[in-house]
Amino acid sequence: MAYLFTSESVSEGHPDKISDQISDSILDHFLAYDPNARVAIETLVTTGQIILAGEVHSNTWVNIQKIARNTLRKIGYTKNEYKFNADSCGILSSIQEQSLDLLNGIKKSKQKEDQASGDQCIVFGYAVRETENYMPLSLEISHCILRELSLIRNEGEKMTYLRPDAKSQVTLEYSDTNVPVHINAIVISTQHDEFDTKEKMHKQIVYDIINILIPRVKKNFLYKNRKKLFTDKTKYYINSTGKFVIGGPHGDTGVTGRKMIVDTYGGKGSHGGGAFSGKDPSKMDRSGAYAARHIAKNLVASGISDELLIQISYAAGIVKPISIFVNTYGKSKINSEDIVLNINKIFDLRPYAIGKRLKLHQPMYEETSVYGHMGKIPNKVWKYFSDMEGNKIQKEVELFTWEKLDYLPVIKDIFKLKK
Repeated sequence: MAYLFTSESVSEGHPDKISDQISDSILDHFLAYDPNARVAIETLVTTGQIILAGEVHSNTWVNIQKIARNTLRKIGYTKNEYKFNADSCGILSSIQEQSLDLLNGIKKSKQKEDQASGDQCIVFGYAVRETENYMPLSLEISHCILRELSLIRNEGEKMTYLRPDAKSQVTLEYSDTNVPVHINAIVISTQHDEFDTKEKMHKQIVYDIINILIPRVKKNFLYKNRKKLFTDKTKYYINSTGKFVIGGPHGDTGVTGRKMIVDTYGGKGSHGGGAFSGKDPSKMDRSGAYAARHIAKNLVASGISDELLIQISYAAGIVKPISIFVNTYGKSKINSEDIVLNINKIFDLRPYAIGKRLKLHQPMYEETSVYGHMGKIPNKVWKYFSDMEGNKIQKEVELFTWEKLDYLPVIKDIFKLKK
């Protein structure tokens, strides 16, 4: 039966994403100087105010206020008319020492390999042969729209009225055989300056989205064989309330971890409920989710199934997973029980092993905090950090290690697949 499916994305200027970026920027600075730091930072942003809370256990300290303000400048909150300015907003920090009960629960064994899970959680990994990066297509297009809109805003040559806050939504029509055949609808809401009457502003923004943004999306981001999904029947809903001047933290309070579906698979697959940003890799709802995506992507890419979901559960103070579940949606000739048995043979899912395999103790997290934690291209970058005393260091960091297809040979060998 044919059906519609929708995913959404939000820009780096969305209040919840501002919070995620600040939390992960702070985390990165701690990890840059102390790879074993235990960090759980929550950020709240509202009109003219940032509130930071959470727990840290580390042998270093970083300039929280400076990191937060630099993050806001990078996003583009640099004007007083936004009612949220990097140079003038208030910052209240209430960060305390992490619980010794929690720390001792993690380190029950002297063997670092037997580090236990820091808390109970369930995590999911998902992959599908719908795009080259094995991500849902509706989410990929949603991200592409806002990344391109952000580039236009930062170039400052066209659509000069754009402000940082924006959202997108893409509805795909699927055939009876589960193949995307048409973009049914695109929703875009972008914050903007006040530059004319409400009616004229809306008319101009609609025109620019259709004639400037969408052609750039099709040219620069979308896979070549997907451009045909844009048709004359595609419906556009652009700033559907008519006006979006008041936005960002002045229009809506933002909190870390409130865009978990945007961060993962756009509503496809499942989500365990635990947020990612601001948490060091000892928190299994983050590192476990990355490990699950790594497994799912490698299994689908190897040919095990065209679509696959994996669930892994952990308990506080326990080293190994409590359970592993796999769903192949009827698209695999291998039964799920055999897949689970071989997952246990191939992948070490103890917390320490995951951190080591995916290099999760690097300061690699700010880049994850906008436009999705999954589906991006693994690469190496140089990053720069400073501590509380202003001591500066630079580090080469490997990003998105869980997106590597580095287990294909061993998977194909164990499952006796064609190489």
